[in-house]
Amino acid sequence: MLIALIVLLVIVAAIGFWLVSMHNGLIALRNRTQESWRQIDVELKRRHDLIPNLVETVKGFAGHERGTLDEVMRARAAAVQAGGTPAQTAAAEQELTGALGRLMAVTEAYPQLQANQSFLALQSELSSTEDRIASARRYYNATVRELNTKVESFPSSAIAKRAGVHQEQYFEAEAGARSTPQVNFDTNSARTYETAPEPTIGGPVQGGQPVPPAQLPGQAGTAEGAHAPAGGLPAGASDLAQGGGRQGDMPDTNPHQEGGALGWGSGGPETPRA
Repeated sequence: MLIALIVLLVIVAAIGFWLVSMHNGLIALRNRTQESWRQIDVELKRRHDLIPNLVETVKGFAGHERGTLDEVMRARAAAVQAGGTPAQTAAAEQELTGALGRLMAVTEAYPQLQANQSFLALQSELSSTEDRIASARRYYNATVRELNTKVESFPSSAIAKRAGVHQEQYFEAEAGARSTPQVNFDTNSARTYETAPEPTIGGPVQGGQPVPPAQLPGQAGTAEGAHAPAGGLPAGASDLAQGGGRQGDMPDTNPHQEGGALGWGSGGPETPRA
């Protein structure tokens, strides 16, 4: 009886310890997620502080680019005031990133600005901040994924509900921001590539149709007969076969023999014998 009571107490203690450990693990994971989000917020504020100095530097060399500069400042103001959820912050930061990209594209047309030390220092600092934001975003999303998995899984989901631990949102760009732009230098139509048609064996190609080789005098029947269907021979080939189709009656086509290239003998073409 005493041993059974001791075993029961050990089992209850083990279950209680397991429940407490799971509860504490969820709380620690939630706190780590919140801490990682605060790290992102710090880097975003650092980015927001660098942008006005960058805009002022660009304005000194490209003051007439007023539209692009104003667009960057409006996007920055919207990002500063976004706050709220990670999804809202990500949407505002995406707009700011697009405006900054267009500003950097404009600065490439000003060599003096590209050589300015203040501009280069701000650009380098902004690039480093972007890298830290990307690193912090990856860590935050990893902790969110782990937290959401535990909140959705049983039996940790029951403990999370009692402890007030809920799922968190990811901090990521929308699908359109992740797509790679398609580069096409032809602005009027899509660039296509066509393969040239292969020449037909037996002669060149003209107008999409093969051109038959030149026929020699007296060989019309032979040329036609070469392409005649299996059912019979055309009229010219039939006449040649009946009377004058012997090898001795054919013209000499050797250009090196007397009479010239494709020439007949001195007596002219022979008259086919009946």
